[in-house]
Amino acid sequence: MRIRRCAIVYLEPREDAAFDLDSLLNGGAGIRRRLRWLALAPHLAAEIEVDTAQRELLGRIGPGAWTDAAPWLAEQADTLARLLDCGLLLSEDDGDEVRAAHRAGDEALRSGHWWPPAALAHRLGRWQGLDSAAAMDAAEMSTAADLRRQLGAPPPHAIERAPADARLPLPRLDDGEFERLLARRATCRNFDAARALPYELFARMLQRVFAAQAQVRISDDTVFLKKHTPSGGGLHATEAYLIVQNVEGVAPGLYHYHPVEHALEPLPAPAAPLAEFAAQAVAGQHWFADAHALVVLAPRYARSFWKYRQHAKAYRALVLDVGHLSQTAYLSATELGLGAFVTSAINEIDIEQGFGLDPLADGPLAVCGFGWRGERMRTSEFDPAGGVWPRD
Repeated sequence: MRIRRCAIVYLEPREDAAFDLDSLLNGGAGIRRRLRWLALAPHLAAEIEVDTAQRELLGRIGPGAWTDAAPWLAEQADTLARLLDCGLLLSEDDGDEVRAAHRAGDEALRSGHWWPPAALAHRLGRWQGLDSAAAMDAAEMSTAADLRRQLGAPPPHAIERAPADARLPLPRLDDGEFERLLARRATCRNFDAARALPYELFARMLQRVFAAQAQVRISDDTVFLKKHTPSGGGLHATEAYLIVQNVEGVAPGLYHYHPVEHALEPLPAPAAPLAEFAAQAVAGQHWFADAHALVVLAPRYARSFWKYRQHAKAYRALVLDVGHLSQTAYLSATELGLGAFVTSAINEIDIEQGFGLDPLADGPLAVCGFGWRGERMRTSEFDPAGGVWPRD
């Protein structure tokens, strides 16, 4: 049998602290501390606790060439088996189903050209089944006043890097049409779920935000798209996956948007009812879950990393891409008289399962959405200038 270490693994010494009554009664601090070593590998679903022998063996086997396992089988058979079973070590031709799955995941990661720290942060930062709204309520951190009470004062809202008398005042100009549009742009937390979104408005939103406006065709297999939103390297790697809930002429369900054909591609229904899946996708933020259309922003990482291989800035560029798309959606929706939102507080794992996505191939980074704004503000919105909700 030939083996090698997985492509990316980080070892973290983590200290756990727990209440210790005996320590307290004996005059101590009442805290028991335990140090554990955890292996973090992005091709695996969870962190793995390793002991001293396993940690040392990982350091002796390289991630590149396959090597004969015989020396370690003779001396550390149990340790080797444990590392192979959990996927930190890989076997070249083992027929075991679990070990083969670990090997396939590692090979996919190697071919994806991820920068190792970005792969780790992306894979391990995902949520599943979290109700963030309920968690905020339980922690009494739902309002700005709650945050101030629980966390103290935040850092200053503005910083000063020069004395006041050294500042160069700039003229404040009268607002034009674009400034008035910007003033009406506010995150919508009150959608009118009972009112269907017209088909034309829905199509216009997708055409503005996600559709290819032109192409540059280098060859049949090398094409670059021009869209209304900038993208790192001009690669436009972010795909739009839709949860359509109330749009005229479109059956409620899951879809993928084709940016060249300007068309919806129907996908299988999620296991849960659609409204429940939408709420799960936005981590229980019920003020967003009623949007007429929710859009999962999921980069195809290989599209970006084809050019930026193991690049320290590539993942950051994709995060910026998602932000650019969401702001184009905000401005487009506002101009059309619609409300819009974007959130990164999402249950990525549930979304991946619902749409059949792979976290390191096309895993989501955010969810945006749009639709008719409700006539009443039932959930507070941040609109201090009264651009959306006029003050009495």
